[in-house]
Amino acid sequence: METMNSLFLTVQIILSVIIVACILLQARGTGFGTSWGGGGETYHTKRGVEKVVFYLTIVTVTLFTITSLAITVV
Repeated sequence: METMNSLFLTVQIILSVIIVACILLQARGTGFGTSWGGGGETYHTKRGVEKVVFYLTIVTVTLFTITSLAITVV
């Protein structure tokens, strides 16, 4: 039982670091293109790496929530 809690806590720590990194990569109002001097469009869709980071953030937060609930059950 204690080993399972340790495993879940370790997974949560790793997931939390990934979440923080993903959120910091998503600057409000700017895309990856504008970070390196790219265009000044008023509207753009997420493409490439920006889209991957966005979906990775959603998946990671979902996994973090599941592990949080698993800790309370175990």
